[in-house]
Amino acid sequence: MPAGRPGPAAQSPRRPPPLLPLLLLCVLGAPRPGSGALPPEKPFNISCWSKNMKDLTCRWTPGAHGETFLHTNYSLKYKLRWYGQDNTCEEYHTVGPHSCHIPKDLALFTPYEIWVEATNRLGSARSDVLTLDILDVVTTDPPPDVHVSRVGGLEDQLSVRWVSPPALKDFLFQAKYQIRYRVEDSVDWKVVDDVSNQTSCRLAGLKPGTVYFVQVRCNPFGIYGSKKAGIWSEWSHPTAASTPRSERPGPGGGACEPRGGEPSSGPVRRELKQFLGWLKKHAYCSNLSFRLYDQWRAWMQKSHKTRNQDEGILPSGRRGAARGPAR
Repeated sequence: MPAGRPGPAAQSPRRPPPLLPLLLLCVLGAPRPGSGALPPEKPFNISCWSKNMKDLTCRWTPGAHGETFLHTNYSLKYKLRWYGQDNTCEEYHTVGPHSCHIPKDLALFTPYEIWVEATNRLGSARSDVLTLDILDVVTTDPPPDVHVSRVGGLEDQLSVRWVSPPALKDFLFQAKYQIRYRVEDSVDWKVVDDVSNQTSCRLAGLKPGTVYFVQVRCNPFGIYGSKKAGIWSEWSHPTAASTPRSERPGPGGGACEPRGGEPSSGPVRRELKQFLGWLKKHAYCSNLSFRLYDQWRAWMQKSHKTRNQDEGILPSGRRGAARGPAR
């Protein structure tokens, strides 16, 4: 061995790798205590609906802590209840941040199992399984071609007509409709619930000379014998119409009151109000009831005219002079 060169025993031992970078990696890579980072909690409140039985859209609510300081991935899974493999929805955020849309290839007359899986770096969680049949969660587009028009010269009524949703015309189902309306300068809607399965309705008890906005929505239920309640569609676009102006001066309008001893329309108006009250309570949108109402109103006007003639009241409101026997 050459002089001056240290032997193997004299060489310095190998040093271990420094611990500081490893410690920093562990500290920075792991969630810090007190940072709020937690594994995801199971999602809940899953709701789904099918548009015209051609697709399925679902949305859900994240767990109580949501995505606290950690990004969480959500996956909607679905499968046929008794057979078939798990499928994963692919079109997310269609109706909100926690939603997914299945566009096609869905089976009818058989239930599906649907659930949501939440995953982040600390773990995963799975929601409860929702079981549904596509036929039980069908909704549709709002009724098209909503028309609102006056009812002749009747100052307190409007006629509303619409068309059934065309996407469901080839399916065996029933339909319920709702109408809501408001005056032009108001944001408060009044809802008519008992329209049944008609495609027309007459609104009564409105203010004369007033612009109203009207909307209609549809609930297709009983599709192919389904027993579920159905899901309401969105409201149709507002349609505007105005009631005729009243020819009778209202109170406080500067018109003269009837003179003493002259007949007033008070009893007729009271009876009309009573009839409309009964109509609203029992058959708000019944065409038969409104035909009866029209007949009743014509009879009341004729009766009132006959009474005026018997009492010798001229159209201008003056009483005619009593004629004595001809000489």
